[in-house]
Amino acid sequence: MVLKLGLISALLVVGTISVAFAEDPYRFFDWNVTYGDIYPLGVRQQGILINGQFPGPDIYSVTNDNLIINVHNSLPEPFLISWSGVQQRRNSYQDGVIGTTCPIPPGKNFTYTLQVKDQIGSFYYFPSLAFHKAAGGFGGIRILSRPRIPVPFPEPAGDYTVLIGDWYKTNHQKLKAILDLGHRLPFPDGILINGRGPSGSSFTVEQGKTYRLRISNVGLHNSLNFRIQGHPMKLVEVEGTHTVQDYYSSLDVHVGQSYSVLITADQAPQDYYIVVSTRFTTRVLTSTAVLHYSNAARQVSGPIPGGPTTQIDWSINQARSIRTNLTASGPRPNPQGSYHYGLINITRTIKLRSTAAQVTGKQRYALNGVSFKPADTPLKLADHFKIGGVFKVGSIPDSPPSGRNMHLDTSVMGADFRSFIEIVFENHENIVQSLHLNGYSFWVVGMDGGQWTEASRKEYNLRDAVSRCTTQVYPKSWTAIYVALDNVGMWNVRSEYWQRQYLGQQFYLRVYSPVESVRDELPIPKNAILCGRALGKSTRP
Repeated sequence: MVLKLGLISALLVVGTISVAFAEDPYRFFDWNVTYGDIYPLGVRQQGILINGQFPGPDIYSVTNDNLIINVHNSLPEPFLISWSGVQQRRNSYQDGVIGTTCPIPPGKNFTYTLQVKDQIGSFYYFPSLAFHKAAGGFGGIRILSRPRIPVPFPEPAGDYTVLIGDWYKTNHQKLKAILDLGHRLPFPDGILINGRGPSGSSFTVEQGKTYRLRISNVGLHNSLNFRIQGHPMKLVEVEGTHTVQDYYSSLDVHVGQSYSVLITADQAPQDYYIVVSTRFTTRVLTSTAVLHYSNAARQVSGPIPGGPTTQIDWSINQARSIRTNLTASGPRPNPQGSYHYGLINITRTIKLRSTAAQVTGKQRYALNGVSFKPADTPLKLADHFKIGGVFKVGSIPDSPPSGRNMHLDTSVMGADFRSFIEIVFENHENIVQSLHLNGYSFWVVGMDGGQWTEASRKEYNLRDAVSRCTTQVYPKSWTAIYVALDNVGMWNVRSEYWQRQYLGQQFYLRVYSPVESVRDELPIPKNAILCGRALGKSTRP
């Protein structure tokens, strides 16, 4: 009887594994990261290529897929890739930022094992170390819905990744040296669309058909406006959330943000401008690509369609108009609006104020007066191995301090697992800012000019606010978000303006469960690279 029961148990286990494999397939990627010559703005530069490509290859996946990505670092320096918008459920070890992961040494490889658990949408990956982002190494991530989950629009005839961003002709190592010396970067030299300058990219469409464009701002500094000559865009998804399907003549895409739009090729058969231009800048940079009709009678011609430039109110009104489609399913077979975030009591309010200042004669940036200083050991590893002295929980306050100068520290904020919090981003500066939270999507419940007060909550959208992972904060303004802290780990909160991130405008949110159960967080990966004070430790059998 014992043998029979054992056999039955074994068969049940095998059956469970088979079902798991059937439900959650594996996709394998093998990437070689190298330097190579690129000419995005007409001059030769040293770019970061993935399998010889700039930008890197797209990642195609479906909800709950397991992605096995073997990254070979053929650069002469350490390298890390992070996956912007991928939530790394219970698995911040795979997040690919310096606070969670040791860099891949030159000539070595590391295999990322991550699951796009309960996610859909448009995202991207990028290199997170040493200002490598200014040299390339980025690419698109698309997570499709499972076949049995309905999508709130017909299957498009084509699906294009559109990576836009500002760009420098200067080598990324020289840009890094400027920052290391304590100086600000100059204004960028141009705008790239899929790694190419003006008129360098084209997208082919057939008359009468509808196409999906996944637009991500992978640049370093500037908010960008995206528009297509003669073609209104139907917004359908923002960073994993199906949206109310409104039409827009142009879209502001702030640094780090991603949008999906549908366009229909219903105009006269010719070529049309796709235009990307900087927002809120005195000098406006513009780049173009071509929407090419397969039966085009003539090439693109005429003046480039103009767009908004410095109008803040226009942009705020557009941002407020983007709402969640409550009748659409998300990654699971239930309406996205079934989780009533507006009815949950807030357990904590965190106010984060961005500042810029000189510290010992060098330019630095901070949140709540603390400019982040990287530790000698990834914070997640120090936490796991109980290595003291690497960081201190609470080294960044919940609110902006009064009358205290900016200082450097390895800033870590503690938070309780399963708490429901409010974060208010305050921007007292004269620029639009963009803030990102790894490991989560959050509801953007409010934004407005002036000073945030408790009375500002009366203006919140507590019904159908869009859920995303990156939000803008306008000049002399505030943006409020709600976050359900349901993902244990060490998560990066950062400015997406890359010189600000590099010079300290970031910290780590330690979402902690005292149970320390594999139900709440996966074990440290067997292949985890160990560095700093974690050298000599062992991962697990």
